[in-house]
Amino acid sequence: MFLLQDPEWADVKLAQAKYLLSRLAQFKTLVSNRLECTPLVIVAGDFNSTPGDKVYKYLISSSCSLAQVVECLEDKPIPLCSAYASMKGEPTFTSCTPGFTDTLDYIFFSPTDNIRPVSVLELPEPDSPDVVGGLPNSCHPSDHLPIGVGFEITGE
Repeated sequence: MFLLQDPEWADVKLAQAKYLLSRLAQFKTLVSNRLECTPLVIVAGDFNSTPGDKVYKYLISSSCSLAQVVECLEDKPIPLCSAYASMKGEPTFTSCTPGFTDTLDYIFFSPTDNIRPVSVLELPEPDSPDVVGGLPNSCHPSDHLPIGVGFEITGE
């Protein structure tokens, strides 16, 4: 997933996020109906949104507790939680260039009793030699760091 980068177009990014959630909800319903199951939802990507901005706030539920999922569904078609935020907080940064360093990349999941994050890929600190001076570099071939989450998935 990739949302528009330009900060001047925040309303477009929010519309893209709303469209993403509506399509995820449609896909989840389609899979549920065809396969008679309740699929788990995990979505990851460069959302070009920092923690706390409108897009990020729209995408995540106010809490990752199941008690608030029903309340969340009144506001949006599918609840999502950030896997990093639920484990140890969002990373300090996932993108690091000379002019910009912040978190833009996320792994979201829809909370149920059947899925929970159990580990996250540790990212370097801002003063780590492999990121000083910005990315990309010889250690990281992109201006974004890789992120990763291990999930525990249980049967119903």
